[in-house]
Amino acid sequence: MNTKGKDILIKFTKQWQLLLGLEVFLYALGISTCMYFLSQNILLSLILFVLVGIIASVIIKPWKPDIKSSSSFLDNQIDLLEYSTGLLLQPWDRHSSLAKLQQLKVSKKVKEAVKEIQPPHHLKRTSIIAVSLIGLGFVLNQLNRVDYFKKSPIPNTTVNPIIFKANDSISNLGEAPKIVEQWVTIGYPKYTNIPTQRVSKMNIKALEGSQLNWELKFDNQIDNVMMQSMENNYPMRLNNASYIWDTTLTNSGFYNFKFEDVQGNSYTSDLYAIEAFKDAAPTIKLQGLNQFTSFNYDNNKIVEFKTTINDDFGVADAYIIATVSKGSGESVKFREEKLNFDNSLKKGTKNTTLSKKIDLDNMNMEPGDELYFYVETQDFKTPKPNIARSETYFAVIRDTTSYEFSVEGTLGVDRMPDYFRSQRQLIIDTEKLIKNRKILSKKDFNFTSNELGFDQKSLRLKYGAFMGEESEIAIVNQENAEVAQHELEQDPNDPLAGYKHDHDSENEHNLVEDKTTKKDEDNPLEAYMHNHDDPEKATLFEESLRTKLKKALNEMWDAELYLRLYEPEKSLPFQYKALKYIQEIKNSARVYVHRIGFDPPPIKEDKRLTGKLEAVKSYRKNETIAQEEAFPFMRQAILTLEVFKTSDALFTDETTAIFENAGNELSTLAVEFPGKYLNTLQQLRWIIDGSQRNAQTYIEVQRGLLMAIPKPNDNPSKTAASVNEINQLLLKELDIHDK
Repeated sequence: MNTKGKDILIKFTKQWQLLLGLEVFLYALGISTCMYFLSQNILLSLILFVLVGIIASVIIKPWKPDIKSSSSFLDNQIDLLEYSTGLLLQPWDRHSSLAKLQQLKVSKKVKEAVKEIQPPHHLKRTSIIAVSLIGLGFVLNQLNRVDYFKKSPIPNTTVNPIIFKANDSISNLGEAPKIVEQWVTIGYPKYTNIPTQRVSKMNIKALEGSQLNWELKFDNQIDNVMMQSMENNYPMRLNNASYIWDTTLTNSGFYNFKFEDVQGNSYTSDLYAIEAFKDAAPTIKLQGLNQFTSFNYDNNKIVEFKTTINDDFGVADAYIIATVSKGSGESVKFREEKLNFDNSLKKGTKNTTLSKKIDLDNMNMEPGDELYFYVETQDFKTPKPNIARSETYFAVIRDTTSYEFSVEGTLGVDRMPDYFRSQRQLIIDTEKLIKNRKILSKKDFNFTSNELGFDQKSLRLKYGAFMGEESEIAIVNQENAEVAQHELEQDPNDPLAGYKHDHDSENEHNLVEDKTTKKDEDNPLEAYMHNHDDPEKATLFEESLRTKLKKALNEMWDAELYLRLYEPEKSLPFQYKALKYIQEIKNSARVYVHRIGFDPPPIKEDKRLTGKLEAVKSYRKNETIAQEEAFPFMRQAILTLEVFKTSDALFTDETTAIFENAGNELSTLAVEFPGKYLNTLQQLRWIIDGSQRNAQTYIEVQRGLLMAIPKPNDNPSKTAASVNEINQLLLKELDIHDK
């Protein structure tokens, strides 16, 4: 029965807390806004907002009012409640009949009382203080700005201003004009999303294709302002008392300014550098994928990988180019598809990771088919985007019908004969022998197993020939070397000669050095000979193929052993391993090349097979190609400076052109090495403009040009000289004494 009155008290309490919290907010807002107007620092203003809010909360305590405080406040403010609002907070069942009657009476009066009275607060005072602080900060900010512009009409006094030097110090009688404002506005291409920058430094580093705008303002009236870059002169246009020039950045270089005052005096500034950097192409990195992947026809044929793409200004697009190869030889067919990644690309992001699952079954691939794919991506560069691609990756479904061994790409010719397919036939025959064990007699079974062992040995010997093992002794590995030696020396009439270990033979266990096989270690041609006696040097394959083929030979040894012991079941695993190594050699040696068409020139039928050679003429041409001299104008400038050092020669237009061209050649070097050549380039500009034409400047510029010219390569030539024994002894003695 008392829940309605209690809800009214709860609502009143929340209103009280809200008003106190609003006071805290207004104090923090007023002080932090005032600080922002004074400092123009938003970070400092936010920190001050938090600190003032914490301090005001501790003082005002907006969480302190509760339902009991609201009840006491209403009892003290309204006499009609008869100090009975506390009854609304107690359970109905615990009251006496009189208390219940009083509770109902108070519940009706509280509803009317709350409409007439507000919780205690100082919101009006707080609002006045906050508004006053904000207004004070605004006024001080405006006064500070006006005072700043009155006292400092040059906004870039803290930056090194452009300094001009008079080209003719004699005629410069008055005070030289000075720079009041200097600005360079750099507008990056829109696709970079970089805002326009306005700086006062004249040394510029910007992206290739950016829009550059120079703005110069002088304290006095001047005429004929130009920007000089390399051999070009660009007149700057006057706009609102400022001289302006704009261009599109295409390459790096140097520039300077030149102007004339109203008296006709000419002034030139120092050189400034423009560095243009290119938009780099995206980088691609594939994770969780091998270069070559193979599957059996009954495997889960899925290629799964992740791709990480990075770009300096954002990735525009990324996709997969996949090519499916079907067939072999001249009947091979290619099908190219463009695949998208499983997760969508967020265009414009600088770093992204994409994943892809390629199901070979969904690509309509069959046993023997091959898949070649790579990732390609591009950025937002205009007008032509940068395109990058990854390496090509391979996925193959093993063919169950053909195990032909071939080497492609690493050898000039195909040296693999047809008998390299016989390992598969040996496996089939061994499995057939195991299956027919129950119907064969023991003698026939052992005979067949031994014959298969002999076939395995023959195959091993044929493979060994491609390892450079040209004798039966050389094909064996280290642990079976003695057995192979005795096989050659066995008695052909002795059926057990191939299976016994004779300790009575010559050179037992190699305890006696075999002088007939000793190599001549002092032979100087040893490193250049094709030694057929050493299987490690006589191989026809590169190192990776030779290593795998050697593993296959070792597996054939074990396979032959168990066939000789009449245990074909134990021989099968080694045969399968040998076949696996052979197939890996075949796959690793493949090289994927895009198929391109060839259109031969048409054959004239009337000339075909006539055998006439009258129109066939030999052609011979002798031509002497002269090597172009590097930096010719710099060499001419060195000779010209030598003349000016020794005589009072006059500057002519031809001389100025030589120095201008020499400066252009030197500027190409100064872009890469500004610390070495920038000072020489500046002094050369002073000579051209006439500001410093003295012997000391000529010497320094000549020295700098000599250091910049590369040294010529040595050109050895054959000369005739008389050499006798006495001269040789003399040179030998001199060499000894020098040491």
